[in-house]
Amino acid sequence: MVQIQQPTKTNKELFTILVSDQMDKQGLKPVLESSIVNVVFESIKDTTVSLDEVDALLIRSATTVTKELIEKMPSLKIIGRAGVGVDNVDMEAATSHGVVVINAPDGNTISTAEHTFAMLASLVRNIPQANQSMKEGRWDRKSYQGEELYGKTLGIIGFGRIGAELASRARAFRMNVIAYDPFLTKTRAEKNNVVPVELSEVLSNSDFITVHTPLTKDTKGLLNRQTLKQTKPGVYILNCARGGIIDEEALYEAITDGQVKGAAIDVFEEEPAKNHPLTKLEQVITTPHIAASTTEAQKNVAEQVAVEVLDFLEGNPAPHALNLPYLEGNIFEKFSPVTKLTRTLGEMTSQLFREPVKQIEISYAGEISHQETGLFNRSFLAGFFRHRIDEYVNEVNSSWIAKQRDVQVVEKHENESQGYSNFVKATIYGEGNSIEVYGTFSQEIGPRIVQVNGFSFDFQPAKHTLYVQHNDRPGVIGKVGQLLGTHDINIAAMQVGRKQEGGKAIMLMSTDKECDKSVLEAFAKIEEIVSVSSIEL
Repeated sequence: MVQIQQPTKTNKELFTILVSDQMDKQGLKPVLESSIVNVVFESIKDTTVSLDEVDALLIRSATTVTKELIEKMPSLKIIGRAGVGVDNVDMEAATSHGVVVINAPDGNTISTAEHTFAMLASLVRNIPQANQSMKEGRWDRKSYQGEELYGKTLGIIGFGRIGAELASRARAFRMNVIAYDPFLTKTRAEKNNVVPVELSEVLSNSDFITVHTPLTKDTKGLLNRQTLKQTKPGVYILNCARGGIIDEEALYEAITDGQVKGAAIDVFEEEPAKNHPLTKLEQVITTPHIAASTTEAQKNVAEQVAVEVLDFLEGNPAPHALNLPYLEGNIFEKFSPVTKLTRTLGEMTSQLFREPVKQIEISYAGEISHQETGLFNRSFLAGFFRHRIDEYVNEVNSSWIAKQRDVQVVEKHENESQGYSNFVKATIYGEGNSIEVYGTFSQEIGPRIVQVNGFSFDFQPAKHTLYVQHNDRPGVIGKVGQLLGTHDINIAAMQVGRKQEGGKAIMLMSTDKECDKSVLEAFAKIEEIVSVSSIEL
């Protein structure tokens, strides 16, 4: 349904590629050796090339691509970011101008895994400290006695590409590897020869703990005063992923108290981290965010974007495109309500079903079932994976991400629409559980959630939503209202669903602001409450 207008040039013309940031020339060989492009290495601020003639822009992190810049480049067709993130690109402006944006999501996987393992080995053998003592003219063997990795247990929190690479290196050193990832299936764990466990088991059983999760509201401060106290005494902690996953103040205290024997840190919550307290501790080794800084990684990311940009200019699709190509107004208007509904269903089910997923089944009924539903599927997946991975995800790359994570996606068309003109049913299957959510939409009021696991209601999703499972008893709603009022949280709307009087029931409510961890923990004091989940859309 969605098509990209592929670039064309006459035989006498060449495509102009502007490389605005420093980039590995060896990695750029595909475009440098191509006969259809002219490559210019100049900063976009100082380029001698007319901006309205640039067909492709290659950048790293130094160049910021703004809406104003894109508007000055009418011939621009594609932006290639030689790296993982795209924070320095105005994605909305690029999309609205029909400019495809790509990145290099796999380029630094090996370098980050290797750096983490190098930090691990250096930490346990006191190599940086011993090296410094030698530079200071000392010969002090007794002070730097280390430990072997052999037979020790490595606990990996977050088992994506980097976690898997790290696990293979740890097994080569004959370490035991356990992993916690709420979305790690048994099949994938077995495939990578790791033992999937709960977070509590990683904390209590690991000799070394390394974090490789995205930084989200769920993972920020994941290792804090409370969780660090649950670790095995004498544990080593590593973070080469994202600053903020570890509470740095709590880690400092745990090291000085002796609970944590040492730490290796490459990333900090605030960078540059000059004169950081952790760098003053003898038991801590630190590096200035260089896990991805290798010659090979820089070559790889440059080569990945060079190959894909060239392929795109030759008229082929861009498999790592991060933004949806521009849609004509009438097409967008026609399908916007449906994509909004499916994306909302994806976001809701992802946050309600916090466990490994094997299959996603999306069923359509009513008028919508007669449309081309491929875009709606991708919209659902974009919403679903947004809260699970540390990558930019949307309608373009969401199917690819599902495939990479061994999630089977099934599409169905049904006759029964439950009395709605348009009806979507999403069923998520895990290894032992499942969740089923029904939705519909209208042009006037937008998406509506009409059923969750057999509980019926009519709820309009909002930015801040609470999902409460409870026992149907008199006074429960009043207790919930009082609790939220005590925390200065206003209820904007509420729907209650039950199957029978006095049985299990569900509340869905929208609030004026997000409910933080302390609010969610307070729900446990209400006897009738079974569980509560905060949903952020």
